[in-house]
Amino acid sequence: MPVPLYQAKADFFRTLGHPVRVRVLELLQHGPLPVRDLLAGIDVEASNLSQQLAVLRRAGIVTSTREGSTVVYALSSNDVADLLRAARRILTDMIAGQGELLAELREAEHTRPG
Repeated sequence: MPVPLYQAKADFFRTLGHPVRVRVLELLQHGPLPVRDLLAGIDVEASNLSQQLAVLRRAGIVTSTREGSTVVYALSSNDVADLLRAARRILTDMIAGQGELLAELREAEHTRPG
C-alpha cells in the first residue's frame, strides 16, 4: 500500500529537521564540497557529521562521489536550494511581523493612561 503524499511530505520535512542537516544543505547550495570543507563550516564532531550526511544521503537529498580518498557531497537537486531560499523568505516575513507586533505593543504601553 503506497504512503499518502502528506505522510511522505512529513517524512521529508522530518529529515530536514536537524540543525546540522540544514547547515550542510546551506553550505552545499553553492556547489559540491568535500567532507573536510563541510566539517570546517560546521562546529560538530566528524562522527556526528558523518551520521547526518548518511541520513541525507539515504533520503536522496544529497549525493556523494569519491575523488581519490576524498568524498564530495552535492545537493541531489536544485529544488533543495530553492526550498532553503523559500524558508529564508518565510522566516524573514515571520520575524518582520513579530517586530511590527512588538512595536505596536510598545506603542500601546506608552499611550495607555495611568
